[in-house]
Amino acid sequence: MMALSLALPKRWQPASVWALYAVGLVPAAWEFYLGATDQLGADAVKTFELFLGLWAIRFLLLTLAVTPARDLFGWNYLRYRRALGLLCFYYVLMHLTVYMVLDQALDVQAVIDDVLKRPFIMFGMAGLVMLLALAVTSNSFSIKRLGKKWIWLHRLVYIIAACGALHFALSTKVLSMEQYIYIGLLIAMILYRSYRPIMMERRRAARSPAAVSRSRAA
Repeated sequence: MMALSLALPKRWQPASVWALYAVGLVPAAWEFYLGATDQLGADAVKTFELFLGLWAIRFLLLTLAVTPARDLFGWNYLRYRRALGLLCFYYVLMHLTVYMVLDQALDVQAVIDDVLKRPFIMFGMAGLVMLLALAVTSNSFSIKRLGKKWIWLHRLVYIIAACGALHFALSTKVLSMEQYIYIGLLIAMILYRSYRPIMMERRRAARSPAAVSRSRAA
């Protein structure tokens, strides 16, 4: 069965990547505007901080969904995976900046005390450090320079997903339905990564007899 193609024509693809960056940063810009005009409620800093964290999770999920979409439906969006991953990083960085600057007023001791009191922040910090490594190496030079090591390095994204899920789940005492959905999707992506080698091996095994039959018929 032919897979449904949702890909843009090649001539539009480079521009569409830049459009993705522009559109992806619109939510942050709009929320910043709402904060600057005093429209985020009584606890504007916390609202802005949580908003940025939520969008980081969304872009992380979209990044992780690129491979399953190609494997299961034949939708090849690899061209956009780097942009989605970097958007996730930008939102995590903004999330941290709001926490450090607006919430904790750059008080390092207060941050340390907060980490010790609320361990979920450690999961967030660990995810950020690993995400930073991926962001720095998400370029053609690093791919050529690192070779196969680049592939292994970027598999850290699944550990980042686990850290993100823990950070998100432990950040509130009572989980909302939205949190359950996002955490469930993150877990599903991690499990798919574990199952993917088995699935690909079965596909190769299924194709091999067919290839042998065709060669004998020829």
